[in-house]
Amino acid sequence: MLKLKRQSFALAAMAVAVHAATVHAQVAPPATTLPEVVVTGNPLGSDLFELASPASLLQGDELFQRRGNTLGDTLDGLPGVAATGFGPNASRPVIRGLDGDRIRILQNGAGTLDASSLSFDHAVAVDPLVVERAEVVRGPAALFYGGNAVGGVVNVIDNRIPQAAIRGVTGRVETRFGGAAREKATGIVFEAGNGSLALHADVHTRDTDDLRIKGFARSARLRAADPQPVEAEGVLPNSASRSDGGAIGLSHTWAQGYVGISRSGFNTRYGTVAEPDVTIDMQSSRWDLAGEVRELGQAIRSLKFKMGHTDYEHTELDAGVAATRFRNKGKDLHVEAVHGEIGPLRGAIGLQLRDFDFSALGAEAFVPGTSTNAKSVFFFEELPLGSFKLTFGGRHERTEVGSEGGGAVPFGAVDPRFGAAQTRNFSGNSGALGAVWGFMPGLALAVNGSYTERAPTYYELYANGPHAATGVYEVGNSTFGKEKSKAIDISLRLKSGKHSGSITVFNNRFSNYLGLFDSGNTRGADGELNPADAGDGTSLNTGEEILPEFAYRAVSARFRGIEGEARFRMFERGGTLDLLLHASHVRADDRSNGRPLPRIAPWRYGVGVEYRRDRLSARVDATVHDGQDRVATGERPTDGYTMLNAALTYRLPANGLRLEAFLRGINLLNEEARNHVSFLKDVAPLGRRSALLGLRGQF
Repeated sequence: MLKLKRQSFALAAMAVAVHAATVHAQVAPPATTLPEVVVTGNPLGSDLFELASPASLLQGDELFQRRGNTLGDTLDGLPGVAATGFGPNASRPVIRGLDGDRIRILQNGAGTLDASSLSFDHAVAVDPLVVERAEVVRGPAALFYGGNAVGGVVNVIDNRIPQAAIRGVTGRVETRFGGAAREKATGIVFEAGNGSLALHADVHTRDTDDLRIKGFARSARLRAADPQPVEAEGVLPNSASRSDGGAIGLSHTWAQGYVGISRSGFNTRYGTVAEPDVTIDMQSSRWDLAGEVRELGQAIRSLKFKMGHTDYEHTELDAGVAATRFRNKGKDLHVEAVHGEIGPLRGAIGLQLRDFDFSALGAEAFVPGTSTNAKSVFFFEELPLGSFKLTFGGRHERTEVGSEGGGAVPFGAVDPRFGAAQTRNFSGNSGALGAVWGFMPGLALAVNGSYTERAPTYYELYANGPHAATGVYEVGNSTFGKEKSKAIDISLRLKSGKHSGSITVFNNRFSNYLGLFDSGNTRGADGELNPADAGDGTSLNTGEEILPEFAYRAVSARFRGIEGEARFRMFERGGTLDLLLHASHVRADDRSNGRPLPRIAPWRYGVGVEYRRDRLSARVDATVHDGQDRVATGERPTDGYTMLNAALTYRLPANGLRLEAFLRGINLLNEEARNHVSFLKDVAPLGRRSALLGLRGQF
């Protein structure tokens, strides 16, 4: 067992640029040497330009420049991608306005099985320092990964099980200091092999102080509505963190495939921000097995499997005393077989098994112990017809979600809030149909439509208790049926020499979207409905804190929007200068009453330039985040801001070693920036102006 000791302009302008770029010529090598092939959205593997589903690939220098404290922060700013931002230490990706269980997070193709989808204050058990590549599929990917991928998929790849032969010794080291949280972080990756056996090892550590901020922690709107005698200013209380982890993996590789195993661990302890005396102490360990055999024969060309077993636990400490313990233990198995060609038809069939047990013990457990078991089969086919490629597939999934009932309060006592044990069974079907048409050299039109059925999660069914992280009393509904949605997106893509770009419009309609809404009622922390107020926010009858009741409801909902990005080579005279453009917008409504859904990111659009010459590269980006005044009931508006960042990288002369020093300037305008997607936007702004210095070496 590995155990590591803790240490310590708008889219219109973009469209004009896309049209103008088609008259330019050829070709800029990418900033990375890896081929831009995405496998997450296509079991056959596909270039981004030819993938029916909209996708983004983050690797090499681009990943190096974007790398943040959390996975959400690292991916935030990609087309259609925002982040939950529960302070600086817990942040999941939000894709096209969808978050939580509707975004599937994978590690090397297998589910992470942490508790981050349950609550916004729960961190994803992945550190970006050791990630080599991230693939993001925007829009429904339920065909391959189940109904809980209705919003999209994020697959982080760290090569902990090497899939290709390694000869000799290679590795990389990255260390960084500074930023608004005075971060001190180091990641080391080491790989060695003899062409047959391949070894991977990595280790990482990160230590941050309380986040330095511009002005007050609480927003002006909140301070006006709820004045406090003492206000935190300049520093965000209880936002420090410490984490470490690592992995070791071994593979046997040969010309027709590989098989390997890895063991990894991740530990972190961080402040929750929302509660000044509460910290989270998390440990996650996992075993992974993976393998692939190619050139098997005419009927089955190749067979691939990935399996992960995760043991996850975190304890919420109140003033250093254990208050609530969450645990998730389970496995995820994904098997794919590529069949032989049937005329021009290529395709794959597969199965997936997912099984995990969740428990919450303690005073703030708002969900009983549960078990979830899902079994599914799927198929995918691809039919090339000259400049036109058709893709289609389907998936059948059976899910069982059981509650132990009785829950658990102070470590063992029965809690009547959760009632009797019960089990729900769901049978879901999903399908997708897509097409890519290369109607001109360097230009393609992609259309993708899908129908998805998602089984409710254990917390949507069985929640019944105070959720301290969000300050509400959450109530589930054990009678929920399947969540059903229909989605379509249409993309125009450019890939002409040194120029590339895409513009996508999308529409996703839910007949019964399962959302958490303010019911208008209140609850005592013990469950008392609409208690009389003693005058100090506590129940007159029991003395328990009074909280607003938020209940899960099934509503008709629609998510629609537009997203785009482009890169254009402006000149090549001794060096190169690229122009970067991007924009994203999503509008989400409860169609039953026309009201906006909560925590939807506003318009975001920006421009950047990147200059490269010999050993030097420099980049400046300005992103405008509009204010958001389309808010749900009980939600406050958020002011807009402009985020100006810059980065300078210089490759130092070193024999046999690629050594780079970098300096990054963040929030150079020193804006008071608040992320509207975050539950904590009114109490936790983003960091103030800061600089981050680092060094990266590769050998």
